[in-house]
Amino acid sequence: MSPLGFLGERSVWQKTAGNADRLGLFSAADEIQGVDYTMSRWAVAIHGGAGVVAGRSYAKAEDYLSLQVCAAASALEAGSAALDVVQAAVEAMEASGLFVAGRGSVPGRLGQIELDACIMDGLTGRAGAVAALQGYPAPVAVARRVMEASQAVLLVSEGAASFAASQGFDRIPGPLATWLREPDGFDPADLDDGHGTVGAVALDRKGRLAAATSTGGVYGALQGRVGDTPVPGAGVWADSNVAVSCTGQGEAFLRVAAAHDLAARMRYQGAECIEAADEVLAAVEQAGGDGGLIAVTREGKVVSPFNTDGMKRAWATSDGEAWVGSVGTTLRALRKAAG
Repeated sequence: MSPLGFLGERSVWQKTAGNADRLGLFSAADEIQGVDYTMSRWAVAIHGGAGVVAGRSYAKAEDYLSLQVCAAASALEAGSAALDVVQAAVEAMEASGLFVAGRGSVPGRLGQIELDACIMDGLTGRAGAVAALQGYPAPVAVARRVMEASQAVLLVSEGAASFAASQGFDRIPGPLATWLREPDGFDPADLDDGHGTVGAVALDRKGRLAAATSTGGVYGALQGRVGDTPVPGAGVWADSNVAVSCTGQGEAFLRVAAAHDLAARMRYQGAECIEAADEVLAAVEQAGGDGGLIAVTREGKVVSPFNTDGMKRAWATSDGEAWVGSVGTTLRALRKAAG
């Protein structure tokens, strides 16, 4: 149990998780029938980016993360697959407009809105991704379709848009300017070098791991610029041991293959997840960047380190832990621990 103590009540969890179906995040079809889950465990973590600035309020973002992590936990408890859970959580964050992804995306140097996303299935090692996608509000859903309905891993720009159209995805409704929202905690100073990402990692009750990451870019980015988010091994990774979603200055995460490096340190060096994560962020810093990441292991351990002022994040486990936070290391509990 954390020395911070538990500030929430179990009733908060139950009330929020009970709204998952009403919110349209998960359906009965997501549940896996006929499996004995009594001795299995699950875990989920989500993030809304590490571009946090000390002194600002991210109350709306924290409340939304709380809602989504509770919905994800409810789905995992019911037996939903990790891959479905991470996609649903990221789609919800894209649609919220509270983060620099989806509806909260930011204009590049020419005023363009280009979206990147990637999703990866740890069970099969398959991944799907899109980069510099324009005109579609849910890039993570398009990325999932790339993985499942094509031989490609990554589609970019007009090719990604053409694929989305061929698959029947809805375009952004109405004028782009009326669809976009200002992310929670935004300040005009962010126009200099602000950035953001959303992501989710999960372990389901069958022991499957999955990860997904989505971003709406960097303020003033060059047209066609692509960071780490849609690149498997850089901004996203999932295998049989760990699932990882990164956030920060994408070029640095690309240079060190951050997400895969974490997994490799665990697999080949026998490092603990938090040790590997800290070493990866040190490498990111040496490469001239900063940021954070979330990861969940096959044992259900969750880590969420960062080397910025903070990271918008929340996580929950079948052990009864559920937390949310943004600035610094301060966390707020969402329910009491089991037992």
